[in-house]
Amino acid sequence: MNKQLRYFFAFLPFLLLSGLLHAQLNGSYIIDGRITDDQGNYLPGATVVIKGTSFAAQTDSSGRFSLTANVKPPFKLSIRLIGYQAQDFEVRNPNNKLSIQLSTQSLLVNEVVVSASRQQEKLLRSPVAIEKLDMRALKETPAATFYDAIGNLKNVQMTTAGLTFKVFNTRGFNVPNNFRFMQLVDGVDNQAATLGVPLGNAIGPSELDIQSIEITPGASSALYGMNAINGMSNLITKNPFVYQGLAVSQKVAFNHFDGKGSDGPKPITETNFRFAKAWNDKIAIKIDFSYLQGTDWYADNRSDFNPQPISNPDFPELSGVNNPANDAWNKYGDNSNIQIIDKNNRAFNIHRTGYWEKDLAGNYHVKNIKGDVALHYKITPKIEVSYAYRAGDMDGFFQRGNRIGLRDVIVQNHKIELTHPDFTIRAYVSLENTGNSYNMNPLADNLEKSFKPDAQWKSDYLKALNNAEDQNPNDLAAAHRAARAAADAGRFVPGTAAFNRQVNLIQHVNDWDIYPTSKNPLDTTGGAALYQKSHFYHAEGIWNLRQYVKFADILVGADYRTFEIYPDGNNFVDFSRPLANRNQPGGKNIWYGKYGGFAQISKTFLGDALKLTGSLRYDKSQQFAGKVNPRLAAVYTINEKHNIRVSWQNGFRFPSLFEAYSFVNNGQVRRVGGLPFIEKGLGYYENAIYTSTADAFTTAVNRSINNEHLSKPDAAVKNQGILKQSHLGPIKPEQIQAYEVGYKSVVADNRLFIDFDGYYSRYKNFIGQVDVTVPKTGSVTHLDSSLLAAMQDKSQQDRYRVWANSTSTVSNYGFALALTYEFDKSWTLSGNVNYNKLVQDKTKDDALIPGFNTPEYFTNVSFGNRAIVPNLGFNVVWHWQKSFYWQNLFGNGNVPAYNTFDAQVTYRLPHISSSIKIGGSNILNAAYFQYVGGPTIRGLYYATITYDGMFKKKKKD
Repeated sequence: MNKQLRYFFAFLPFLLLSGLLHAQLNGSYIIDGRITDDQGNYLPGATVVIKGTSFAAQTDSSGRFSLTANVKPPFKLSIRLIGYQAQDFEVRNPNNKLSIQLSTQSLLVNEVVVSASRQQEKLLRSPVAIEKLDMRALKETPAATFYDAIGNLKNVQMTTAGLTFKVFNTRGFNVPNNFRFMQLVDGVDNQAATLGVPLGNAIGPSELDIQSIEITPGASSALYGMNAINGMSNLITKNPFVYQGLAVSQKVAFNHFDGKGSDGPKPITETNFRFAKAWNDKIAIKIDFSYLQGTDWYADNRSDFNPQPISNPDFPELSGVNNPANDAWNKYGDNSNIQIIDKNNRAFNIHRTGYWEKDLAGNYHVKNIKGDVALHYKITPKIEVSYAYRAGDMDGFFQRGNRIGLRDVIVQNHKIELTHPDFTIRAYVSLENTGNSYNMNPLADNLEKSFKPDAQWKSDYLKALNNAEDQNPNDLAAAHRAARAAADAGRFVPGTAAFNRQVNLIQHVNDWDIYPTSKNPLDTTGGAALYQKSHFYHAEGIWNLRQYVKFADILVGADYRTFEIYPDGNNFVDFSRPLANRNQPGGKNIWYGKYGGFAQISKTFLGDALKLTGSLRYDKSQQFAGKVNPRLAAVYTINEKHNIRVSWQNGFRFPSLFEAYSFVNNGQVRRVGGLPFIEKGLGYYENAIYTSTADAFTTAVNRSINNEHLSKPDAAVKNQGILKQSHLGPIKPEQIQAYEVGYKSVVADNRLFIDFDGYYSRYKNFIGQVDVTVPKTGSVTHLDSSLLAAMQDKSQQDRYRVWANSTSTVSNYGFALALTYEFDKSWTLSGNVNYNKLVQDKTKDDALIPGFNTPEYFTNVSFGNRAIVPNLGFNVVWHWQKSFYWQNLFGNGNVPAYNTFDAQVTYRLPHISSSIKIGGSNILNAAYFQYVGGPTIRGLYYATITYDGMFKKKKKD
């Protein structure tokens, strides 16, 4: 069955496109002309459509357009451009060069969106909140890339993992690997299955091929399925029938202006290329390519996860740089707690030394090569079939529970699509290969352990500590420094040839354990390689029944998707194997699929003033019972200007692939998915202690030894009440009840746009991770002396990080307000303010931390003029966000408030169809980070030259 499925997806493009080679190209009329504004400035990006047909074109940077059509005159051209009044222009003689002038109008009066209801509708009357960036806004943004510009939209929180990897989120629960927010490119889900995260724009289109970007904040699962519970985005690219020609851009930029002399600045280059051509409005091709390379942002935060008074509270002199149990944010291999008792019966917590990320990552050089090819064929003027191939090769860094170095990650998409104004049928397959990527935590762990096992290092440390205390009994910090130096003697030192050889060796070994934990006696180095491969298959169809049902607008759809995972032995394994052999690569592939369908009905009342929309979706996963997701929405329009909306949705989210099936070999802590069969033989459901209480117990025992001079067994008995048994169970689907109100209007003579939305969401069975500790022997229900001793000795424990459900209620609420004001024809002042708040029921014993990870307030303000003088425009954006507390199993900590300024100046050269853009993001070079463990970001300054030329066509007689 599974092989047949693969063959079906492999041959589907060729079956549907086999007729293309037999297409006959018929003679046509060619219509061309130029469009300007009411001041005579050329208008690029205007859409020109022959009314009643699918024949369309777009104006280039000099305002020119040209389209080919087999429609005899007279006919009408419909011209649309955001910010200008729509116009219909009658053509009687196609041989005449046309000159058309548009008048300035409010930004969004007639703007159309698709994503809110999966069909075209006016943005002002959307039943739920939706944000949009069109081509003009993308050209005018001062952000370093069009993808960064998404972060300036209302409701959107952008997280920068690096130059090549960015993730955005809406309405809370933000993490760098975001399972709750769906990212689409032309309807294709661009997630990397085994990495468990959308790859941002690493395999997406170039800036030259973007037509628009739509963001739907909040629950969207009623229409888009289970992984859109926090919202979704859709990057819509240019159709080659409409947007023809050759476009090229070259960007040169610099970052790392950090005042460190030879360490900065660093160059960044980005080259983009787009070519599109249509023949007789029957067949068209598109080629899009982008190449970026540069030096990524550094993650080198020296903050300590384990400072005083947590680490060794009885010895305040062991603080700061003298903390022997230091666990720095961006140093790895230093987080395994080791307990020692010196000859003076003083108990200490110590950690191994570990390695800084900057030493493991090398020079931080990254690249991103991506491209796509599309072939389109119009079977009839209204039915279009297309095949698209998209591929990306990227380097970068991202973060789950550990920091991951991505190297030569390749993701490919094959898509076949059949479209009609009333229906869409789409099927695609995504192929993922993580290439030469590696996990930094086992890399650092195995650098330490391949030099010296933990037990030997502990013995050497304790021996040297006792000797140092004899020589200098009054300087405990100096004694610990001497002990560490002795225990570390001979370790791999960054910058040496031996270190580089060992790093290279470990990075390419696909076993994160080291012998004897590893079953391979020849594995004396351990490994850190992230070798993961997957296939992701998806098929869907959407049908508007307006040709058959007249009393209401009815939309129906269905989809099927499945993941095929190749067991790598470290993240995903063959669960049919015996427990002792699971971490061997290979074996039976993992299949995880679901199917679903929806129906939506919309109807207007009261002379179209009231629009009611209801939808119902059903989804069924192979591991979980079916779930129903309903949505109800109403929009009421007053005086054709004021649009008030309310909506409610009940949504479910099935656990993601990683949340369900992971079996991550992480040395100190095994990270496991929430499906019940994974737990068999491991014991973390019935025989486990919360790890947080096990660590607190060890610290309390040390204090009793040091302050009360108790023996270790007596100290353990005294503090045993700290240990708390966990009561985890199999994972369940996450549920949300989401309520939303909103208001949109254009007032003040169509110059002031107002957009407000407020929401309240309530989660049940919220999915997260819980750390638990299982003793190798004994039962946690009988805390005898042997079990208490095991709770202080990691060699007598198995530690797990389990995907599970929260037992408490998790809610969040907030609002967002955006204002845009246009004045004096081309000046624009806009801004938005966003508020988000988490509420969690603390009355229940719940170790799961939801990780809201969202500032309570953040805001963006933009000011600009697209034509301050002819062909010259500018824009400035200010961003500010409040400080907040970050909670994630990588680590917790404060993210300070920060504010940045972005600015750009663009000069258009219409006579050569070109423009020059000079600007910068964070132009004041403020240093900030957006999440704990993430990179420090500073200013980035760029210059871009773009050529956007349209083909000149010869007229036929």
